[in-house]
Amino acid sequence: MSTAVLVLLAALSLTVFVAGLASGARRLLGVRLGKGRAVLTGSVGLASGTLVSYPLRDVQPLALISLEIGVSLVVAMLFLAATEVLVPSGAVRGLVRLPGSLRRSVARTRRYGRLSRIFVRHGLGRFVSGRSRRGPDAAAERAALAPSLKLALEEAGVTFVKLGQVMSTRYDLLPPEFIEELSSLQDQASPEPWEAVERVLHEELGAPHGEVFAEFDPIPVAAGSIAQVHRARLACGKQVAVKVQRPGARDIVVDDLDILYRFAARLEQHTDWGRSVGALALAQGFAVSVQEELDFRIEARNTLSVAAAIEAAGGDSVIRVPEVHEDLTGKRVLVTEWMAGTPLHSVSGLLDERGLDRQALASAMLECLLGQIMTSGVFHADPHPGNLLLLDDGRLGMLDFGSVGRIDRSLRGTLSGMLLALHRGDPAGLSDALLALVVHPEHIDERKLERALGQFLARHFAPGIKPDREMFADLFAIVSRHGISVPPEIAAVFRALATMEGSLDRLVPGFDIVAEARSFAVTQHLRKLRPEALGRSVTEELLGLVPMLRRLPRRIERIGAAMEGGQLTVGVRLFADAEDRRFLRSLVHEVLLAFLGGVIGLVGVQLLRTEGGPMLGKGFGLFDLFGYNLLVISSVLVVRVLFMMIGSGHRR
Repeated sequence: MSTAVLVLLAALSLTVFVAGLASGARRLLGVRLGKGRAVLTGSVGLASGTLVSYPLRDVQPLALISLEIGVSLVVAMLFLAATEVLVPSGAVRGLVRLPGSLRRSVARTRRYGRLSRIFVRHGLGRFVSGRSRRGPDAAAERAALAPSLKLALEEAGVTFVKLGQVMSTRYDLLPPEFIEELSSLQDQASPEPWEAVERVLHEELGAPHGEVFAEFDPIPVAAGSIAQVHRARLACGKQVAVKVQRPGARDIVVDDLDILYRFAARLEQHTDWGRSVGALALAQGFAVSVQEELDFRIEARNTLSVAAAIEAAGGDSVIRVPEVHEDLTGKRVLVTEWMAGTPLHSVSGLLDERGLDRQALASAMLECLLGQIMTSGVFHADPHPGNLLLLDDGRLGMLDFGSVGRIDRSLRGTLSGMLLALHRGDPAGLSDALLALVVHPEHIDERKLERALGQFLARHFAPGIKPDREMFADLFAIVSRHGISVPPEIAAVFRALATMEGSLDRLVPGFDIVAEARSFAVTQHLRKLRPEALGRSVTEELLGLVPMLRRLPRRIERIGAAMEGGQLTVGVRLFADAEDRRFLRSLVHEVLLAFLGGVIGLVGVQLLRTEGGPMLGKGFGLFDLFGYNLLVISSVLVVRVLFMMIGSGHRR
């Protein structure tokens, strides 16, 4: 056989051995392994096995094969465990991306520095660090900080303006001084240059805008921080509104959200307020909402969902939602029907000029929103005055469905029960509905909560008293005092209602949204008591009961037979939860491996101390070979157990 063939066979054998060592170490430790680390792990194991066998070169080679493989495997496992703990999987791959990461890090650092200077310049440094005053001076300090916070958020840009708008409706998180100030935040910006808008249109439509639209006005009718709206006309003659995303909006939002995560983590780590409200979880929920607003295809689906919900509720002709042109809509461009009208914040004089019924319009708009919330579960989550239009034909239009809330059927029923409890002034019913609506700790004093809600009802719902925004603040103060956290979907409902209250106040100053909501809940329940509604409900319940009723006689017969024969038993299954079983299985596995490793090691040591037996070489006998192999097996088991304990985060 030629030398080249021998060299090739030797190289192939070494490659297979190295691959086998890496695969064995990976499987025994249960970690993911890249190609580079696999080659390095197998090579280190092979080298160590060769070094161990060198002092025993006088021993028969076949006798040492198992020992060499075992030592190589143990060293490969130790090397892999150490590198996995010190340099986790993916870290090396991250080095390749280091230049890009550094560029992003530098940009983020500059942005973070700019934001820090903004907040410090507006006197918010002590607030961020958690060193705010307490006691009698706390209210005065909050009153001074609230305007500064609003100005800082406006200067910080799009993401933080939207954050302020969301926080302005969270009565459970912020004091009234901040709520009132942040409620005036407006999302306005200067228009984007036409060249940049034209480029986005071409990229999204796949053709120049002149080939898609018969007319297109380059001057926007409205400009926000994320997008701007242009008026255009299709070839068929229809007037449309074209919403175009700003070219750099996505990058700015992504960078700002990363900074917001870090800021929220700092608040949660260093301030009691941040820990109590779960600042990091709030930031994550806000990030999901903002990222959805960056995809106009989601807004198009939201618009269609709300339109369908209004249609299903009876197709109220007073409220209109624009038609979506799905064939022209993309990720950064949204084309909808043009609805000619005046934003609600500018209609005061028009209403009287046209002789329109303010109260009827306000009631119709509120009923439309409540119908979305209580009937379909899909609702407009940001109905501020800029998103509501008084149309030229006297109807009301809803715009901008980038922010939509969704609640399931059980929560809708609970919300309805809560409104009924408010209507009846029933603190017990209100307490039950509230506990079913929100997330609360396991141990809560329900009687104390019920008494607090009773005082709340007496304060805000007594005869002759009109509930106002202070009612929301008091309710959420009770919620916070009892350690209750409000789920995001419920917070979205209260945010929408609070925003709608401000919008309807433009139509009817002093509009009583609480009384109208109570009346709506009563009407909805009365509708359910109508004969046709009762018949439909009974039919639906019976359809659900039929399968159970069909099985009931057979089950009763089995129970009776078991009782007659004295064979009736009750089975209780321990560790029914899958996570509990997985934890117990893992614990038993680790204890058993540790025990076996210790026993096998002791047996190996005992064999090494035993004299006599066949000799395999000078000073090396069969008992020594068995002892060393058992120590190798013991080492494999012990290394696996230790890695399972220390590096559990890297297991499969």
